[in-house]
Amino acid sequence: MCGIVGIVGKSNVNQALYDALTVLQHRGQDAAGIVTSHDGRLFLRKDNGLVRDVFHQRHMQRLVGHMGIGHVRYPTAGSSTSAEAQPFYVNSPYGITLAHNGNLTNVEQLAKEIYESDLRHVNTNSDSEVMLNVFAHELAQRGKLQPTEEDVFAAVTDVHNRCVGGYAVVAMITGYGIVGFRDPHGIRPIVFGQRHTDEGVEYMIASESVSLDVLGFTLIRDLAPGEAVYITEDGKLHTRQCATNPSLTPCIFEHVYLARPDSIIDGVSVYKARLRMGEKLADKILRERPDHDIDVVIPIPDTSRTAALELANHLGVKFREGFVKNRYIGRTFIMPGQAARKKSVRQKLNAIELEFRGKNVMLVDDSIVRGTTCKQIIQMAREAGAKNVYFCSAAPAVRYPNVYGIDMPSAHELIAHNRTTQDVADLIGADWLIYQDLPDLIEAVGGGKIKIEHFDCAVFDGKYVTGDIDEAYLNKIENARNDASKAKTQAVSAIIDLYNN
Repeated sequence: MCGIVGIVGKSNVNQALYDALTVLQHRGQDAAGIVTSHDGRLFLRKDNGLVRDVFHQRHMQRLVGHMGIGHVRYPTAGSSTSAEAQPFYVNSPYGITLAHNGNLTNVEQLAKEIYESDLRHVNTNSDSEVMLNVFAHELAQRGKLQPTEEDVFAAVTDVHNRCVGGYAVVAMITGYGIVGFRDPHGIRPIVFGQRHTDEGVEYMIASESVSLDVLGFTLIRDLAPGEAVYITEDGKLHTRQCATNPSLTPCIFEHVYLARPDSIIDGVSVYKARLRMGEKLADKILRERPDHDIDVVIPIPDTSRTAALELANHLGVKFREGFVKNRYIGRTFIMPGQAARKKSVRQKLNAIELEFRGKNVMLVDDSIVRGTTCKQIIQMAREAGAKNVYFCSAAPAVRYPNVYGIDMPSAHELIAHNRTTQDVADLIGADWLIYQDLPDLIEAVGGGKIKIEHFDCAVFDGKYVTGDIDEAYLNKIENARNDASKAKTQAVSAIIDLYNN
């Protein structure tokens, strides 16, 4: 889960890229980067940290040019070294920079091909750098001094033929333009839009539509699975389907947790999808316990608020804000290490006692991953005087790791893996636990005006849409993603960064 943006404007785009990345900050808090192009030269700034911490006035003044791309990173294999901050750069051909959201599942094979056949060097462990070299190699194969849109689209076609996984990409070809493309399954989101200025039309590509809204761009549409958009430096827009058999199976977890509620993904309002999740949950509660004794519905800020509000409305139960959130603490789901997550929960949330004292409370969260956060929150509710604490998940039980760009923990760290609902309820300390049913979640997200028939639901059902995931691959990523491995990797990364700085 990362955030990407690209802009071809009529004046300097540094401030617009910065603003877009702040809007996409929820997609990655580990590192940030911006690269711009002016008179055939590149200007790059990237480092670990939040957008506001990476870019100071002196950096922004150097990021000149009316074309550029940006990235906010959330590591997908536990690494947090600044060497893997994006965008990445290769000088041949033309000078290409690239930012990527997702994960390549055949990255080891590609890295070998790049070295042995393409004769290219990869300097990090990032699959984004691998994808950059694949794209650069395929574009170089055209053998043109000046690439045309036909050359760019042909190179994207070859990328689709070689790369497997979920990916949304923006790449800048120095002096020529910006290209964006999406994997043939459309797993990760990417949109593009335009705005009119006195100087002419400007174009923007981004992970979520909300970043276009905030900057005054009008959403044109999502990129289709396998499709590419190429915007030349002088502002001409070209699109092309570059995949042989594209099929839309977007990641359903975007709607559950990752995306902002004010975004529209594949024509579906994230906000309305979450409203429907609340309706479905209320229906299930009424089926299972028509005589329930819930006194109040309280969301766990912020992602679950929309679903919780609609759940309360359908149950005819009071909705109350029972937790106050410290907005200066990062999202615990993407914090490295169990110790950091445990510490941050108490720092992030504080209970309002009068909303809990003597009441049967239904807490609502977007999902339950490790169970660390919800266990502590349930304990907080009890300490605030709740009579009974019920817990509701707007998503089904998360039982399997994600392999397409979300750093879900290893399987044995997922609290629902090989456990029943009652087992999980006992572990987190809930008097009653209710999960969303997967068919209801699919209907909630895909049942609006825009009908989507199939989703990537692998974290819930273990079915990986690319068809190349086996037990050996899952074991490999488990070794890379478990907390012990991450702690070791981060210690090494800290030493490297200290040495580099």
